[in-house]
Amino acid sequence: QVHLVESGGGLVQAGGSLRLSCAASGGFFGTYAMGWFRQAPGKEREVVAIIDWSGASTGYGDSVKGRFTISRDNAKHTVYLQMSSLEPDDTATYYCAGRQYITSDFRASEYAYWGQGTQVTVSS
Repeated sequence: QVHLVESGGGLVQAGGSLRLSCAASGGFFGTYAMGWFRQAPGKEREVVAIIDWSGASTGYGDSVKGRFTISRDNAKHTVYLQMSSLEPDDTATYYCAGRQYITSDFRASEYAYWGQGTQVTVSS
């Protein structure tokens, strides 16, 4: 069983930056593709960024391309989301997700393991 714990959320002004972390325990983290998703009140969960098992392949949702960067450290069993040029529309609960495949996927339904989420609030 894989356990995921997000951290690093908080309140930030528009234009600012935050780095989210997701620490994994259990399972074989180094063989899992990972993703970050977010959900704002009244909206559907959407993909933010995905990364394959090695970190060589990444993908991003259209709304965050060029502003967010996903990375991972397999030795530390951790995946990161560096967020820059934050906008009020980035306000949401951010979730870390993992799947038992080396390749990543943009669909939330393809991820079996989820963290509890961390709140990011961007003020204007």
